[in-house]
Amino acid sequence: MKKSKVVKSSTLSAIPAGYADFLNSLKTRIRKVQVKVALSANSALVDLYWDIGQSIFEKQKHEAWGAKVIERLAADLSREFPGVEGLSRANLYRMRAFYLTHHQQSSIVAQTVRQLPWGHNIILVEKLSNDDERLWYAKKSMEQGWGRDTLVHQIKSDVFHRQGKAITNFKVALISPQSDLAQETLKDPYVFDFLTLTGPVRELEVEGQLVSHVAKLLLEMGAGFAFVGRQVPVVVAGTTYFLDLLFYHTHLRCYVVVELKAGGFKPEYAGKLNFYLSAVDDLIRRDGDQSTIGILLCRSKNKIDVEYAFRDIHKPMGVAEWETTLAKQVPASFRPSLPTVKEIEQALGDVE
Repeated sequence: MKKSKVVKSSTLSAIPAGYADFLNSLKTRIRKVQVKVALSANSALVDLYWDIGQSIFEKQKHEAWGAKVIERLAADLSREFPGVEGLSRANLYRMRAFYLTHHQQSSIVAQTVRQLPWGHNIILVEKLSNDDERLWYAKKSMEQGWGRDTLVHQIKSDVFHRQGKAITNFKVALISPQSDLAQETLKDPYVFDFLTLTGPVRELEVEGQLVSHVAKLLLEMGAGFAFVGRQVPVVVAGTTYFLDLLFYHTHLRCYVVVELKAGGFKPEYAGKLNFYLSAVDDLIRRDGDQSTIGILLCRSKNKIDVEYAFRDIHKPMGVAEWETTLAKQVPASFRPSLPTVKEIEQALGDVE
């Protein structure tokens, strides 16, 4: 019993002026927001975390509060609200980082990220350093319903820098806004990191593995892609031809023919794909569908070769590379914009 009193007295003596009032104000805010959380759990909780992060930052800035006070604050809040998760010391620092990351940005950015679950926001703050990338991933998470694991995967695969990068003829083959939407739909490169390929690569083997992991394939292809079939037959003048992969894109409202190549791009591939697109338009496309789009997925390509091959082709098509791992590292995408929790604690420890 005596030991408990000594610890309590020693700890309280280190508390700065104004701490008790600040603690009580946070208790009041948390109690008020608990009612809102029951009705709108995510937005109310994230708004609360924003508010706490802002309050902590301002106390540290104007009253030189250090790491030990934050530790005490976490302990007191957790004791007061034992059933409330997210009041740990680490999470208090994350709230501070969340506020610091977004408070000077436009109201549109702040409103967007505050609609995301807290776990998503932690990922965006800790994994990304660029504001434009952070906002892009936030919007895509909401539009496409990405869970946290999917968001992490998309960041690691650097989809932000790959989206819309394929070489296409969409500007001349499609009318706006269909051309812009179609361009944004394609990536370069496509990363099929779920493939297990050894030795010389055969196209049929790659196709088979892609189809056996169709959920992962669709995730990499992007929102709107629906898988129709592999080696889909089309009969032209009595001869049967087989499409490597056939999709239907629900946003573009068109079929998408994907031709998979185990080697580099060759100009004659464009002519063959043009033939397939004409066949699908005539034999498979239904009333209301837009013009069929083609994608050539090759292991490598030369931009000049592709541009010459596309010059007099009027069917919409694009060329992109495919990889089993992201070949080039993009450290900028993974460099945190703010120090880690541990680094913040070490820095603040000097203030004590």
